[in-house]
Amino acid sequence: MRVSTDWLSDYISLEGVTPQELAEKITRAGVEIDVVENRNKGVNKVVVGYVKSKEKHPDADKLNVCVIDAGQEEDLQIVCGAKNVDAGQKVVVALVGAKLPGGLDIKKAKLRGVVSLGMICSAKELGMNDKLLPKDQQEGILVLPEQTEVGTPISQVLGLDDHVLELDLTPNRSDCLSMRGAAYEVGAILGREVKLPSPKDQLVEIGDAAANHISVEIKAQEQCIHYAARYVTGIKLGASPLWMQNRLMAAGVRPINNIVDITNYVMLEYGQPLHAFDADKLEKGHIEVRMANEGETIVTLDGQERKLEPHMLLITDGVKPVAIAGVMGGENSEVSEGTVNLLLESAKFDGGTVRKTSRQLGLRSEASMRFEKEVDPGAVITALDRAAELIQRYAEGEVHQGIVEAGAEAAEKRVIQLSLDRLNRYLGTDLSLLEVKTIFARLHFACGDADQGLLDVEVPTRRGDITLDVDLSEEIARLYGYDNIPTTWIEGPTTPGAYTRSQAMRRTIRGLLSGSGWQEMISYSFVHPDKATLFPALTQGSKAVKLAMPMSEDRSVLRTSILPQMLDGAVYNMNRKQDSLAVFEVGNVFFTEEDQLTKQPHEIPVLGLLLTGNRASQQWNVGAEKVDFFDLKGALEHLFAYVGLEQRIRLVANSPEGFHPGRSASVYLEGKDGGEGTLIGTLGQLHPELQQQYDLNDVYIAEIALESIYSEADADIRYRELPRFPAMERDIAVVVNEDVEAGDMLRAIRESAGEWLQNVQVFDVFTGSKLGENKKSVAMALVYRNRERTLTDEEVTEVHARVVARLEEQFGAELRK
Repeated sequence: MRVSTDWLSDYISLEGVTPQELAEKITRAGVEIDVVENRNKGVNKVVVGYVKSKEKHPDADKLNVCVIDAGQEEDLQIVCGAKNVDAGQKVVVALVGAKLPGGLDIKKAKLRGVVSLGMICSAKELGMNDKLLPKDQQEGILVLPEQTEVGTPISQVLGLDDHVLELDLTPNRSDCLSMRGAAYEVGAILGREVKLPSPKDQLVEIGDAAANHISVEIKAQEQCIHYAARYVTGIKLGASPLWMQNRLMAAGVRPINNIVDITNYVMLEYGQPLHAFDADKLEKGHIEVRMANEGETIVTLDGQERKLEPHMLLITDGVKPVAIAGVMGGENSEVSEGTVNLLLESAKFDGGTVRKTSRQLGLRSEASMRFEKEVDPGAVITALDRAAELIQRYAEGEVHQGIVEAGAEAAEKRVIQLSLDRLNRYLGTDLSLLEVKTIFARLHFACGDADQGLLDVEVPTRRGDITLDVDLSEEIARLYGYDNIPTTWIEGPTTPGAYTRSQAMRRTIRGLLSGSGWQEMISYSFVHPDKATLFPALTQGSKAVKLAMPMSEDRSVLRTSILPQMLDGAVYNMNRKQDSLAVFEVGNVFFTEEDQLTKQPHEIPVLGLLLTGNRASQQWNVGAEKVDFFDLKGALEHLFAYVGLEQRIRLVANSPEGFHPGRSASVYLEGKDGGEGTLIGTLGQLHPELQQQYDLNDVYIAEIALESIYSEADADIRYRELPRFPAMERDIAVVVNEDVEAGDMLRAIRESAGEWLQNVQVFDVFTGSKLGENKKSVAMALVYRNRERTLTDEEVTEVHARVVARLEEQFGAELRK
């Protein structure tokens, strides 16, 4: 809402308060002022002039030599190139020495040999927004009304000695979408009297009753609770007075003609949108308010045919639609050059209905914005009378007696009881009953004593946002001044903030991977339905969750795996010559067992890894090396070791869907007691078909469900002293069947060796014809240590023999000789 201080001063004295100070006070009271705009952009020594004569320039076809009476001692000769300049006009004249916006200084000059003592100006040269001018004034020089007095400073004539406050209103403060509401707000802040026009006293009704010419009927009572109309005859269409045009332009509204300008002016003044119909274009002067019929259409004032739907509210004449209620009028009933008689409308339409219609049709206007936020039901008649009075004064209309209305119901008085004790407890103040009553008086809220310490406060209809006693407490607080409310210590138990276990673990995982050279990516949770089926290992047997209102088909379901979008990210990078990638993402996947959702779908956190390209770039002494399955496996093992789960993780070679058959595995987390493991993820090379489909090089991917990691991990760092006693190392090489997994043998070794085994790892795997068919040799290094004493060779030999015996018994292993 743009509030002109010049217009505001009609209702309340602003003496002694600068626009900047006023903006600061309003902001401190809870209504933020975004901008304080000075309408004078730097105009000085510019006055009204009268063109006494116009002659062609002797040496230039496009120039005219004008003699101007500008109220100076002598007439001025000014050379002007505007096409619309003519003798007999009142124009804007910049005198010699004048300053114009943009740093333009007016000097005495010679144009093609003819002396020019000033400049005749256009609106744009005055720094005005020419798009807000009437259409006939947007080209060429600015022509002023005939009655404008010669020599008057143009800043006075065009209202440039004005400042505009831009109010950034929250949705609940619709009362300030009007000059009247702004006046009440400023009056309460400054503690000054508010004087509003009384249109009923100014209005003179003549002729017979309006009901003899027009009638009103409401068939949609819920969508329109009140519709009022006046009948005005004998209007003369023309330009509105210049002062009104100035105020409309200050508010950001373009003047059109006196009838439209008056309805817009009253809308800005009272916050009540109005509409003027050509009464002679209505069937028997009848108005019928109803819902639209299926397939019904109307051509609106912008010349567009609009297809209507049954939830839209219409104004009709009983035969045809003549307006979309609260949104825009119809072309078939608009006021035109031939209009003589008017039906002037003022109504209370349902905000939700107007909002839905406006949004669906793409028609958002000053009127619809006010109806959407609910207009003051108490202003319907007052605004109608004000518009009728202005039309009577500036369009010579004859206002017939009475108002024709339907659905008229007196707005219910809203009385709220406020406890003084409760108010002071809320605010931490010690206000007296008199102080509270004084603030309510400034707000123009009537109040009386209900009981000792209690007030009955009557809230005016313009303040629809106040419904509870806490709303009244807020009004007291902001007008008393937030700076005046004393500060108090916070009381009650306090709890120091901390991360939850899952939050802490998520940060640990991200920090570890980032510190290890991996880069984090973040992708949408919405995917194409086809991509939701690519990697089903973690959500086997479940269904994707469909979106009710997707932004597109490519984003129509929630992801069931994080990997498809990581592949999209890889494609995006490779298309930009980034061929070597090590990226990860921590996010959620979603799934359900239902075809039609009736309960909350499942949502689980997962970690995705993607590796492709070279392990390291080529150097002068080292060639480039491609990453492989074991780089990805090593990264995961490092992660599991960091969170204390390396002993409980088991990899099982298999071929999950979407992965390379033979270069992939499933990840299991075994129970603390060594029980059966739980599937927590998959890793491996991307399936060749998918790799070809995405046009990628060899890509290695992994997806790990994090819920079990969060709950089972032990990421606490424990320190211990360096060992004081030496370790003993023993190597063992055994021949086993090819299908025996090294991981199973390592697990058996740890179980049989006991607490003296400090470390065991595979250092060689060999296959060959000398070993026999389907046989392989696995060599492992074992490190034994007792932290309390030095182990003897006999003790280690005994333990080592147990290890060999376990391998022979469980795996049929033979010691390699």
